[in-house]
Amino acid sequence: MQTIRATDLARRTREVLDKVVTQGATVIVERNEIIIARITPEAPHMTAMQALADLDENLSPEEADAWLKDSRGDFDESVRNPWA
Repeated sequence: MQTIRATDLARRTREVLDKVVTQGATVIVERNEIIIARITPEAPHMTAMQALADLDENLSPEEADAWLKDSRGDFDESVRNPWA
């Protein structure tokens, strides 16, 4: 972890943020030798499509059909008016 003074952060904000984004670095910000902040990269996000991307490769067609049926549970496929 890199430690930087608040004044240096103000002068080099773009450089520090680029390091956080590209290198995944965590930067500790100090003012008067007291830690006042920690800048960390955002946790990686994964879409449902990404999470399930290799699901079809690992399941047989019968298992895939069973999983799809089970995942839908009692959902109704019909379209209805929510205001009625």
